[in-house]
Amino acid sequence: MPSTVPPTEAIRPDWAALDELPTAELLRLMNAEDRTVAAAVGGQLERIAAVVDAVAARMARGGRLVYAGAGTAGRLGVLDAAECPPTFGTDPALVVGLIAGGRTAVTEAAEGAEDRPDLAEADVAVLALTPADTLVGVSASGRTPYAVAAVRAARATGALTVGLACNRGSALAAAAELAVEVEVGPEVLAGSTRLKAGTAQKLVLNMLSTAVMVRLGRTYGNLMVDVRATNSKLRERARRIVAEATGADDQSIRRALTATDGRAKDAILLLLADIDAPAATRLLTAANGRLREALKAARNG
Repeated sequence: MPSTVPPTEAIRPDWAALDELPTAELLRLMNAEDRTVAAAVGGQLERIAAVVDAVAARMARGGRLVYAGAGTAGRLGVLDAAECPPTFGTDPALVVGLIAGGRTAVTEAAEGAEDRPDLAEADVAVLALTPADTLVGVSASGRTPYAVAAVRAARATGALTVGLACNRGSALAAAAELAVEVEVGPEVLAGSTRLKAGTAQKLVLNMLSTAVMVRLGRTYGNLMVDVRATNSKLRERARRIVAEATGADDQSIRRALTATDGRAKDAILLLLADIDAPAATRLLTAANGRLREALKAARNG
């Protein structure tokens, strides 16, 4: 009978002496395997692009992006969701990470929770998803009961569903409307899918959230103009962003940031269009936060 063990769980006999390798050789092996991950993700770019465009279209209508997974996969979703507010100025409720076992599972193992479809159904129900929302189930094996159940529950609400797995022909992909299956193969440490599979999932989630936010106008060129300047490092970053976008002198930049309560996007528009802060806010609101459109409106108005 053919093995039912997914490739991500397979054991490579040629790596059986892993614990006997010199440290440098062990690290070279891991590094060589890690280099295959980017190529595997590259093979899924068209599928990822389709997901990005579908998610962005829904979020432009007020929809949310939700990640659901267990263990490493769940933690990566929670991490990506947590990074969106400071990076893109989004409301914390706009990108959400669900993890089997709840928030304590982010820092403590809750391995049994991944086998509980009922937990996924309850977590999804709390969100009251609509057809404008998207849920991305994340699972290295592609068969984690929590992730599969979350996708099925979300799909029943009419939300867009996406399956992100690291094996082909997964149950997760079958349950979702759109699927990204990044085949990374066996791990150097057999079954430890926090390694290549985790890296692949992180790369795809990076692409997904970043590209969606670019499509939604939350960047200007490659600048994080919606960054939230909530500490000294981020305030300095906001200043540099405004300087790069406008070429204005430091004193003018600091005045603009003060007038706009530290909002880099507003400060850029204020300086480039030579308008005041309330006008900048009105133009950005009319342009749905898209700085290029606001600039065009200011120059044509």
